[in-house]
Amino acid sequence: MAPFIADGIPEISALAGRDLGHSRWREVTQDLIDMFAAVSGDHQWIHTDTERAAQGPYGGTIAHGYMVLSWGIPMFAELLQVTGVGMALNYGVNKVRFPAPVPVGSRVRLHATVTSVAPVKRGGVGMTRAFTFELEGSAKPACVAESLTHVYP
Repeated sequence: MAPFIADGIPEISALAGRDLGHSRWREVTQDLIDMFAAVSGDHQWIHTDTERAAQGPYGGTIAHGYMVLSWGIPMFAELLQVTGVGMALNYGVNKVRFPAPVPVGSRVRLHATVTSVAPVKRGGVGMTRAFTFELEGSAKPACVAESLTHVYP
């Protein structure tokens, strides 16, 4: 599936309220978890100690919530391509929650909606997006967040 293309600030502004659909599924592997632990410094046993985690509450290791959240930008790029602008900056996230654990071997995908677009300084716009990281086979999502990006001409 090709991403939706928005060219320039007027087309980005017109995205308010648009459901952009789903990204591709991404598999959670122990290698990815271990790499995230190495980069983040978060080596909690529930993520990295496969033997101890096998005896823990989830029967195995689970992904870091922030690892799943970090997939938002590359997964969102599968849904929307912005052209005709000078730059886009991640401004932050609001209301981040991790409702369900993400076990090794599971798959996650992003569902995204542009909830609002509003003017910001220097002629840009702030795009607010609702991110829901769906966990295959689970009624609860892996992560929900409100992601903020500023786009400038």
